[in-house]
Amino acid sequence: MKLRFVALALALAGAGPVLAKAVVGELAPDFTLSDSNGKKESLSQFKGKTVVLEWNNPDCPFVGKHYKSGNMQKQQADATAAGIVWLTINSSATGKQGDLDGAGANAYVAKVGGKQTAYLLDPQGVAGHAYGARTTPHMYVIDPQGVLRYMGGIDSIKSTDVDDIGKATQYVPQALGELKAGKPVSVTTSEPYGCSVKYGS
Repeated sequence: MKLRFVALALALAGAGPVLAKAVVGELAPDFTLSDSNGKKESLSQFKGKTVVLEWNNPDCPFVGKHYKSGNMQKQQADATAAGIVWLTINSSATGKQGDLDGAGANAYVAKVGGKQTAYLLDPQGVAGHAYGARTTPHMYVIDPQGVLRYMGGIDSIKSTDVDDIGKATQYVPQALGELKAGKPVSVTTSEPYGCSVKYGS
């Protein structure tokens, strides 16, 4: 029994930090990740600002839909111009589809003209698992008090067709506008769609 306990303790010790789970209406789990330039970024450092989290896999066609059309970059630019922090997170494990190192992430952002505040690397999936990120894209909106106000899909039409973007409800700009106006967020959750996040485990 003692040996089993020791083995379990060692297994847990090697599993990395375990974060609280993300729940709408509750404080969003804090995390610390390296950005594409090697700088450590923590969610808690942005307390007092609205934050958007965007899960990304550059090889996913659903992600491609929103970047090739310019929809994602416009949402990023509009948000950051309003003082909102936009963090793009890549939770693809090393060697899995969409995996990027810092240089690769910077090249990708430059290629697509990304306007995010930072591109964060999460190859161990610590932040991804804490937030229950299932797809790319998977979107989250956190208010200035650090409370999670929206989690779900980027919009209301599940497709890779660029023509559907204009017909769909864009949930993140909608939530951001409602927060700015001091209104409750009308859609707090939706079903995310896209490629599965390529976790290592």
